[in-house]
Amino acid sequence: MRLCRFRRAGRVSVGFYSEAYIVPVAAAAAKYADAGKGKLNVPDGDDLLALLPPDGAACGDAAQLAKWVADNAAMLPDAVKLAPQSVELLVPVPQPPKLFLLAGNYAKHIEEGGGIAARRAETFPYVFMKPPTTTLTDPGKPARIPAISPDHIDWELELAVVIGRRARRVKEADALKYVAGYTVVNDISDREFHPHPERKLRTMDGFFDWLHGKWHDSFCPMGPCVVSADAIPDPQTLDMKLTVNGKVRQDSNTAYQIFPVAAVIEFLSSFVTLEPGDIISTGTPGGVGDATGTYLKPGDRIEATIRSIGTLVTPVVAE
Repeated sequence: MRLCRFRRAGRVSVGFYSEAYIVPVAAAAAKYADAGKGKLNVPDGDDLLALLPPDGAACGDAAQLAKWVADNAAMLPDAVKLAPQSVELLVPVPQPPKLFLLAGNYAKHIEEGGGIAARRAETFPYVFMKPPTTTLTDPGKPARIPAISPDHIDWELELAVVIGRRARRVKEADALKYVAGYTVVNDISDREFHPHPERKLRTMDGFFDWLHGKWHDSFCPMGPCVVSADAIPDPQTLDMKLTVNGKVRQDSNTAYQIFPVAAVIEFLSSFVTLEPGDIISTGTPGGVGDATGTYLKPGDRIEATIRSIGTLVTPVVAE
């Protein structure tokens, strides 16, 4: 089941997502009832978590409705099959309680930056955060190159996890039971952000330059949808591909993560309570622009694709 949030005629709704069309959940439920199938408990709102496992109040009915829509798509009237270009896609989870991202979770990305990847047993995940309300960017909306530091802006395709159940001290073997679904994130990064260039250098300047370079407005496009966790039983098998202006820049698979999704959930939940709606973006593979000195510029178009989820399109503009 793929679900998206979208705005149409000023109203924000949830729909069943495909590249060909979007079917509003409420409209699908009405057609289901008209077909004599009965009334389903699907709320008429824009909260995806209510429709997703493991604990969404309407997850069972939503899954049943999604299957019916897929099986009967040809019979549904065109009025309820909205062309994707006729709606405004929105980030699937607009206000996550926490927005975590991983650094250095693919060996090739570490190596292309001049580092040496440690084995999992020798290290731990590097996790940082982004401010969600100012970095999260809707599918199709532009990433803005910041005027304060415009010359080294980079892409990072990542698989993101949506937490669906409160998790505290969860073991890796059980961790995927706490996942609601998966989406696509582009962790856009400023590789050479140096606030106050005339500063007196301090020991931690390099780390904070890197961290603050993650925080520019619009630097976390997310979407176009969330795929329910039951549709992706193994998140370590997903092909990933990112293009800039049609040229392939990243081409990998989530199998190459140093810390798989379940291990990341175990690690974070060992000292942070994970809440429904939290987002964990699990790091980027090799192929970032910084490795070749190739950076984003106004007019570029990024397409970030993860198999079984979809393609997140992000144009690039100047601030």
